[in-house]
Amino acid sequence: MRNLTLKQFKTVQAIVSHGKIVSAAKVLGLSPPAVTIQLRQVEEEFQLALFDRTSDGMRPTAAGLAFVEAAQAIEERLRLLDDEMDAIKGVRTGSLRLGVVSTAKYFAPRLMAGFMKEHPDIDMRLAIGNRAETIDSLKNHDIDIALMGRPPKEVSVRASVFGDHPLVIIAPPEHPLASARDISKERIAEEHFIIREPGSGTRISLEIFLSDVPGRIDDLGVEMGSNETIKQAVMAGLGIAFISAHTIAAETEAGRLVILDVIGMPIRRQWFSVMRTDHVISPAMATFNDFLMRKGATYLPLFGKLYPHAEANEAAPRQQAMATGKRPE
Repeated sequence: MRNLTLKQFKTVQAIVSHGKIVSAAKVLGLSPPAVTIQLRQVEEEFQLALFDRTSDGMRPTAAGLAFVEAAQAIEERLRLLDDEMDAIKGVRTGSLRLGVVSTAKYFAPRLMAGFMKEHPDIDMRLAIGNRAETIDSLKNHDIDIALMGRPPKEVSVRASVFGDHPLVIIAPPEHPLASARDISKERIAEEHFIIREPGSGTRISLEIFLSDVPGRIDDLGVEMGSNETIKQAVMAGLGIAFISAHTIAAETEAGRLVILDVIGMPIRRQWFSVMRTDHVISPAMATFNDFLMRKGATYLPLFGKLYPHAEANEAAPRQQAMATGKRPE
């Protein structure tokens, strides 16, 4: 492997990304024969085929996928080296690729703005996706840190809690249960739900909540692919929904949605900062994670309005404890 070059790693990455030698050559600014030669040299080095040549294009083999994984790790390490050299020079710069699940998009921009105000020379990029997409981005080294409600099991990660993530049931203000108190789980289970796709964090939490109501999770309700669509459906009177409280601040303040007073709600989950265990922590990553632990919870909306009376008194210290990593007294 001593004969491998960075150019060969980039060549194989381009072929995987674009599926054809001709397309990869165009992106790399090389001729197709030059790309073919680079690929042949790598395959001869390993005595393995990195691609299956099919009528639909170049499909990576197991060896090809392993090679690309190594290429992504090398690219990531070189980017980190650049940041480390700047840190040694005393230059407080760097770059950070932040990925967030779609529910976190309601507070991520404000959180980023707060961080960039303190650290204006760190270049940040934001990627928003559903849970599966965000996990794939972690797997593929496309992001440095992910913000999500439940750490993934598919990839080995470091996970740190930075705040509470309450889940609630919402309805339109004219719903018959809008003014009811202490609604039982059995009563709420009779309602028609608007739900997220299988595998989403809120869907899983709803299934757990209703799991002891016989037969209820067999037909939860109508699936919709985004929180925005779900909120619009609830406001239109199509049903109620189980949703992150952090997605509904504007609608509840405007009186377009109400939070139902269901026994056992809100369900308290946590927000996590997640990074791969095999990802060397750059100065920018360490700085951002420290910011999250100190101040991240203060950027989460609606927290003080979610818990009735006595619980509201303990909410602030609990939230502060989450932010600092200390247990509340």
